[in-house]
Amino acid sequence: MNAQKRFEIFSRLRDNNPEPTTELNYSSPFELLVAVTLSAQATDVSVNKATDKLFPVANTPEAIYKLGEKGLKKYIRTIGLFNTKAANIIRTCKILMDEHNSEVPQEQKQLEALPGVGRKTANVVRNTAFGQPTIAVDTHIFRVSNRTKIAPGKNVLEVEKKLMKFVPKEFMHDAHHWLILLGRYTCIARKPRCGSCVIEDLCEYKDKTE
Repeated sequence: MNAQKRFEIFSRLRDNNPEPTTELNYSSPFELLVAVTLSAQATDVSVNKATDKLFPVANTPEAIYKLGEKGLKKYIRTIGLFNTKAANIIRTCKILMDEHNSEVPQEQKQLEALPGVGRKTANVVRNTAFGQPTIAVDTHIFRVSNRTKIAPGKNVLEVEKKLMKFVPKEFMHDAHHWLILLGRYTCIARKPRCGSCVIEDLCEYKDKTE
């Protein structure tokens, strides 16, 4: 895929959705960090149902740490892996309080040092909370990047590096939101909805559907 075609792809995605953002509910970098941590192997809808009840009660490191694991689990028990996630979030709250003045750090290494925070979560927080030009490659972005040939790669890191290289700078901040939404609602796993896709004629997928 050449640079001109990639530019046209992201131009159309921008025209179709000028201000994309995460579907997770949050009102601060800390709330986003908690929500993204909870979203691993869970849907955004299920996370929002939990955090809509949790955040009005506790939405700071101090408040959630005060709940303790047992108290936190009451709010997130409907989410997969809630025991592990509760332990990680409580430990994260302690680190934020002790080492970061209760603020969420913006550096990749500092974020990845937090329990339960991997490269993808760190990239989401850096991009969505702090406006940094990062791309968090999840299963949707991995599939779309390979299927369309925008940035094919054998693993998520390879796809991330190619996207960082190939996505035009003016689209970089919003690129991962557009690709996630495309993968979640149009370029779905089982059978892509090519007929309703705004980039169908630019996509290089060979087995297109109607």
